Amino acid sequence: MAALERELRGLAKIFRRVEREHEGRKFIFFEHAETVAVCAGIGLEPARRAAEAVIALYHPAQLVSVGFAGALLPHLRVGDIFSPAAVIDARDGSRIMIEGGVGTLITFMAVASREQKEKLAQAYGAQAVDMEAAAVAAAARAHGIRFTATKVISDGLDFEMPETASFIDAHGRFRTASFGVYAAVRPWLWLRVAHLASNTRKAARILGDYLTRSRQPLNEAFEAKTTEISSNS
Repeated sequence: MAALERELRGLAKIFRRVEREHEGRKFIFFEHAETVAVCAGIGLEPARRAAEAVIALYHPAQLVSVGFAGALLPHLRVGDIFSPAAVIDARDGSRIMIEGGVGTLITFMAVASREQKEKLAQAYGAQAVDMEAAAVAAAARAHGIRFTATKVISDGLDFEMPETASFIDAHGRFRTASFGVYAAVRPWLWLRVAHLASNTRKAARILGDYLTRSRQPLNEAFEAKTTEISSNS
């Protein structure tokens, strides 16, 4: 489960794109063999809705929250893969543990500024921040489904994000064209926007490569099981 389609750019090339509906809402799923991916939208509520949809429609054995995260410590750089041992919801401080992970991911309700990142690191002992993982983790726990998270750092601690909150709609979609118009008439933002675009491209490429490699053992196990079932039938 990711927020935006560009976070799954590497996988989307080989997955079959399918539109399905759940509780009156349409979702875009990407299907391939034993794996399905969905782009939920930015934020906790879109992530919760998408998690419930994928659980109801596909009955998964495991939910994985993937995508971009911001660094809360200076040693984490753009392109670093981060698989946490704990996910914390900043709304209530609830924590979900993940076996085999390292470090802590905090899910925050908005795009965190540099000052907010420092406060989150101090308050929760977290190393990275995102906007969706806690909602996916809560849905998985409610349904008794295994949960993990794999994030890629897309902005470092010192990077001050340009204003983006007002360009995220109620469905968690980022209004790219409107943001482009906003930035175009503000020359002081051009360098930051260019850095942001470069960082997200790099992060998406590295995450795509990592997820593709991680899926290979699952594909082999799935194909072996399929062959076994065919041979016994």
